[in-house]
Amino acid sequence: MTSLMRIRRPGEHARVGFVELFFDLVFVFAITQVSHLLLAHLTPLGALEAAILLAAVWWVWIDTSWITNWLDPERGPVRLMLFALMAAGLILSTSLPEAFGDKGLVFACAFASIQVGRSLFTLWAVRGSPSQKANFQRISAWALLGAALWISGGLAEGQTRLVIWLIALALEFTGPALAFFVPGLGRSSTMDWDVEGAHLAERVGLFVIICLGESIIITGATFGELSWTPTVVTVFVSALVTTITMWWLFFSEAHEAGSETISHAADPGAIARRTYTYCPIIVVAGIVVTAVGDELALAHPLGVAGAATTAVLIGGPMLFLLGTALSIYSIWGKVAWPRVVGVAAMGATLLFGQGLSPLALTMTSSAILVLTAIWESIAGRRKKA
Repeated sequence: MTSLMRIRRPGEHARVGFVELFFDLVFVFAITQVSHLLLAHLTPLGALEAAILLAAVWWVWIDTSWITNWLDPERGPVRLMLFALMAAGLILSTSLPEAFGDKGLVFACAFASIQVGRSLFTLWAVRGSPSQKANFQRISAWALLGAALWISGGLAEGQTRLVIWLIALALEFTGPALAFFVPGLGRSSTMDWDVEGAHLAERVGLFVIICLGESIIITGATFGELSWTPTVVTVFVSALVTTITMWWLFFSEAHEAGSETISHAADPGAIARRTYTYCPIIVVAGIVVTAVGDELALAHPLGVAGAATTAVLIGGPMLFLLGTALSIYSIWGKVAWPRVVGVAAMGATLLFGQGLSPLALTMTSSAILVLTAIWESIAGRRKKA
């Protein structure tokens, strides 16, 4: 292996470096952009467009996190690569509001340059490792095909762009699941994906904190501009409790135990692929949607909530619980019953809560989250006793 590869001793935790945290700052802006886009276009089509862009942002970030799990971000060339990705990421982030409008090609070119550039750099960096070299030859081939689709979508207009980008996104998400199979080059093996579980868990945890922080920023900014009536204060407290409880549920003992399980697994790459590549996007989507719901509830707490408002106020926390439950199942194969019941309770509220006010809905979703966290904490203590 070349000197760019991260060098670890068995059992050693590769801590997250400051340059990685610096890189993450671009995504604070990106998540805020997606939230504002969804808030401004709260329709089924707007939700689909926001979901596509959020998934694209997530994919750029998680792919980079896998790379810095393998490559040493303290090395000069790797740092320069991250700085270049930051520049392209900032262009991507600024184009998000008009990605389905006049800046579609800008967004597509920024996304493609990140995916292809990072893959080719890593292919060069791991040239001394035969297994990783073959792995990134396949990954680069998939990145180039994806880039062609993203740019083709950027050149198209209207629904054609939407369809092409859906296909491009499907390609991005199926690549790891299909082990980046390329005719003539074969497929990769997860056994070759030497992953440091604690590092990847910490990276995903930091991204979740970014999203929770974005939620606090939106809630605080909206609350500060309103008259502090008892109703508005109640909604603000409920929103804050929701954010705190989401942090509590995500950073439970399962989060720490999960990284340990992956580190000692026979095939850590396969578990990390499920747990840290696919499951967290549902969690992130839940946090983003919840932030939009909190802003709507603060602006219009009373009266009958419309279908869209009800969907985001309940659907956001519901997605969050579903994503965390799937993460737990993907690691240990066990059902997190408190979270599953919480998802069911959210679903029942979504079905039968029509006619309630935004205030009532946000308090209901907050209460379900708190009760889920309490139930899980009590159950965990009983198991230890």
